[in-house]
Parts: sequence; C-alpha cells; structure tokens
Amino acid sequence: MRLLRAELKDLIKNKLTKAGLKAEHADMAAEVLTWADERGYHSHGAVRVEYYSERIAKGGMTIEPEFQWKETGPCSAIFEGDNGCGFVAATMAMENAVKMAKEKGIAVVGIRNISHSGSLGYYTEMAAKNDLVAISMCQSDPMAVPFGGTEPYYGTNPISFAAPTADERTVVFDMATTVQAWGKILDRRSKNMSIPDDWAVDEKGEPVTNPHHVNALVPIAGAKGYGLMMMVDIFSGVLLGVPFGKHVSSMYHDCSQGRNLGQMHIVMDPSKFVGIDEFKKSMSQVCDELGSMPPARGHDKVYYPGERAALRVEETHKAGGIEIVDDIYNYLKSDDIHYNRYDHKNRFAD
Repeated sequence: MRLLRAELKDLIKNKLTKAGLKAEHADMAAEVLTWADERGYHSHGAVRVEYYSERIAKGGMTIEPEFQWKETGPCSAIFEGDNGCGFVAATMAMENAVKMAKEKGIAVVGIRNISHSGSLGYYTEMAAKNDLVAISMCQSDPMAVPFGGTEPYYGTNPISFAAPTADERTVVFDMATTVQAWGKILDRRSKNMSIPDDWAVDEKGEPVTNPHHVNALVPIAGAKGYGLMMMVDIFSGVLLGVPFGKHVSSMYHDCSQGRNLGQMHIVMDPSKFVGIDEFKKSMSQVCDELGSMPPARGHDKVYYPGERAALRVEETHKAGGIEIVDDIYNYLKSDDIHYNRYDHKNRFAD
C-alpha cells in the first residue's frame, strides 16, 4: 500500500489524537514518524504507532506535560520532559539548543524524563538545516548483551550526527550501537521475514534467524560497540540523573507508567571555529571526493551518510507514495486505538 506523505502523516496524527495526545503534539510526533518512513527507516515509522497509542491511552505518557527549560551554565541546559511525548520534547529541546548554539557557539542540552523519541537523525538534521553541526544520543531499555556477558544490560543506545554542506546535501548519520536496532527486527516481524544470523541471539546465546525467537541483541564490533553503549548511557542516563543501564524502564512492561528516559543534544556553530563558509565548502568537498572514489566489488559507489536516505525520499515520491504494509495501513484506517498487544510484555513484546 502506497500513501502520499500528507496522507500518512494525517493517519498517524489522527490515531495519536484519538489515543489522547493533543493535536499539536500529535502533529509533531507524526512528522518525525513520517520523516522516518519516507526515508525507508520503517523500523521507526508507522509500525510504532499502535504501541504509542496504547501507552497514551493507558496513561503512560503525560498528555499535558509541564515542560521546563533550565539553563544550568553558559552553554548548558536541561529540558525537563515530565514524561511527555518524546518526539515533542526532543524537537523543542533541539529548537532551544539551536538558539543557544547560535548565540554561544555551543549548546549541550540534556533532556530527561521523556518517552521514546524515535529516529535521532530527525533532530540532528534540524541543526544541520540551521548551519550547525550536532550529535544526539539516547538510552533505551536493556536488550543487548555486553561484550563477554550473558544477560542484557544496555539498550540499542543510538547515536546520530549531522552536518551541512555548501549545497543541498546534508550529511546525516544515525545508528544503533547494536548490530541492528530492535525496530529493524520488529519491521521484519511485521513482514514475516527472517533476520540475518548476526543480529541477535536466543536464550542460550546462540544466533537466531527467526525474529520471534530473539532473546537479546548483540553490540556492533564486539567490545567497541559495548564501549559505545556505555558512553551513550553515561551521557544520556547517568549524567542526567535518570535510570541507567539495566534500570532503564522497559518499553512494554507497564504502559500505564512513564518511562523517564534521557537524551542528549550537543550542537556546535562552525562559525565559531573554522568559519561556516569554509566548513560547508569542505563538507561538500568531502562528499564529492567520497562519491568519486572507485567503488569496491559489489558496490555501485561510496555514499556519504544520509545520501541513500535522500535518494529513497526521491524514489518514494516518484513511485507515488510511501510503502506501508497492509496490516499497518488497516490499523491506521480503523476506529480502534490499539489491540492490547504490548502492555506487560517482555522487552521484545512477546
């Protein structure tokens, strides 16, 4: 099923509004979710709407949050989320971080006590569109075994960075510190597809290909990914005074309770360093040089981070809309808010 961008966003917004989110916040959340689907990041798009709707409807997200912006130093601030919609809190925090970075040269903004905020690339791209460079990272509930361990301790703990160029291109990198994000497995489940055997392990620590048999994810590059997981948890958990490591609340354990998650935005103004024009010119040169490099066997070219996503946006529009699986489309079109699929389930919604 293909839907025009506006149609998909309206369906998502209407469902979140019906679940109880106020229209303004539902619109902001729908924008981030549609942004993800439009780029082919289906693991962080419409596939998540039913879960969010269930949590909203059951009281696990503050409908009228008392957001607070507290500047804690010349270039630092805390955005208090009051367990409100993570998409909204992360967006508003980035808007304020952009203003601070433009004025001070750098902004380090911690966001605490929020719900899940989706694809981090959306927020770092916001900064890049304002001629800034940015890093964002957030913690998630434990579902990955640490290097050398047998029990989940850290989450997928994603990291994103973005930077502008001297032309229409924007470098946007967004990754989980696990081999794949849980959302990728969720997407494969929705399509009744298997997963590669290096994505996850079962209860015995053995590789699995059936997405329904996943017990834990694995870190990228062994000990290196494990170290990055810890770094993200320190910056977005320990540093912000919210639950960390194995104490981070489960996405599905109790949808009637807030999650108290943490996230960190770090934004810098190139004009306070090398100068914005020189920076953007150099970034365009980097993209050009990478793209002109002879590709290795099995590859058509070297892409800069975010290039393939931009191409997918173009392809989506040419194809007549965003591809959505029928089950998700039917749910979005239905009068049902949710089907009680997630509450009090384990970390993998089983």
